[in-house]
Amino acid sequence: MRIRWAGAALAVLPLAAAAQDSSTPKLDQGAKRMMRSQDTLFVMAAARGGTAEVEMGKLATEKASSPDVKAFGQHMAEEHGQANAQLRSIADKQNLTLPWTMNAKQQATYDLLKNKTGADFDKAYVDAMVKDHEEDVKAFQREADKGKDEQIKAFASETLTVLEGHLEKIKAIQSKLAA
Repeated sequence: MRIRWAGAALAVLPLAAAAQDSSTPKLDQGAKRMMRSQDTLFVMAAARGGTAEVEMGKLATEKASSPDVKAFGQHMAEEHGQANAQLRSIADKQNLTLPWTMNAKQQATYDLLKNKTGADFDKAYVDAMVKDHEEDVKAFQREADKGKDEQIKAFASETLTVLEGHLEKIKAIQSKLAA
């Protein structure tokens, strides 16, 4: 009997030690699943994308030579700033901490634009915005159609119409600059 009891006591020691180690954060299975959910991945990307749109829009208001590009940049900074605030509110309600920084690709685009001037800046910014908004429309459409979280899905659906308007507007500017 004593041997069995001693074995049981030894088996409990690692559990007690693990319970005392509060310096290592642990996620339960639900949290791990949430971190990989399509909705969470979408809001993380949307936060980074929104941040990039605001920063590049501000850059366009400073550096663009075309009044249309300058106005579009201002529009991006304002509207994506509003969308970011709405997304932040949703994330706060769901205890999600979102990254409000650009990813490496977005930062590289920003750095490239920062070093351009005049018509070169205008063309590069417009081309980047066309590509970015085409990708955004696809991502927001996918989330609006297939999202599981109702708040995030509603955000994607509402924002999708705005993004489609941005894409239409920037393509018109692109055509005008090419002419």
